[in-house]
Amino acid sequence: MTSTTSAPPAQQPKSRPGDRIFAGTAKGAGILILIILAGVAVFLISESVPALTAPADEIPGDGGLASYIWPLIFGTLLSATIALLVATPLAVAIALFITFYAPRKLAAGLGYVVDLLAAIPSIVYGFWGIFWLAPRLVPFYRWLEENLGFIPFFVGPVSSSGRTMLTIGLVLAVMILPIVSAISREVFSQVPTLHTEAALALGATRWEMIKMAVIPYGKSGVIGGSMLGLGRALGETMAVAIILSGSAAGITWALITSANPQTIAANIALEFPESTGLAVNTLIASGLALFLITLLVNMLARWVVSRRADFSGAN
Repeated sequence: MTSTTSAPPAQQPKSRPGDRIFAGTAKGAGILILIILAGVAVFLISESVPALTAPADEIPGDGGLASYIWPLIFGTLLSATIALLVATPLAVAIALFITFYAPRKLAAGLGYVVDLLAAIPSIVYGFWGIFWLAPRLVPFYRWLEENLGFIPFFVGPVSSSGRTMLTIGLVLAVMILPIVSAISREVFSQVPTLHTEAALALGATRWEMIKMAVIPYGKSGVIGGSMLGLGRALGETMAVAIILSGSAAGITWALITSANPQTIAANIALEFPESTGLAVNTLIASGLALFLITLLVNMLARWVVSRRADFSGAN
């Protein structure tokens, strides 16, 4: 006759008051964010209804609300895309240099300097772009027109002031650089040591180790950081408003001329002080479009980050 003894039931960890307070605070903060987001959405929708239901001839400009907002959406997406294409490779290169190439003391200082770019007010970037960067880009724009003018992006005539859509893209690239670089550095620093040491032990050079072990691990994180930077570029206001003030040329692919499409945020900042009645509702409707675009971009970034492959020392 055999006797069996059952294992004692697992004891549940005691819930401490501090744990309950922290859990409740975190849950409340999450709910509060959703409430604020819903409140902003309700406000934008309610204030946009008069513009959405108004006759086309009462909307500022010609052609109705869609004709008014679509060029602004185009300018917003164009400037943000230029910024993303310029900033992402540079930010990844800076992150790789700081993480794997720079000496430790230099890496710490350089990381602080790059992060400090995010602390500069956007209006300062606007002044830097209009007074320093734009005039110095004019000779380069003339070279682009002379040598690459057959491409629609570089057709002339070149702006004599340098206040062009390409200038805006470069300024926005500098503004989102610290966001993409910081996230990339964080992802690259989390690469399992076993992966990097295994690659080096097999005879790989440092660059081959980065290509085989680091970049595959951090690719999704870099994409997510780039999308977050894109969200920042989409909503930038003052720098764009200062450099492209008075410019509203509708839809055009030319990047180096004085005729540039305006962005949604900059157009609201420039037009709102003198707008009344239905014009205000029209501006809010364009703000609703920007809200939806930014929300979609951030949701896409979150989805990409959540799908990042899980790496560990065992796989």
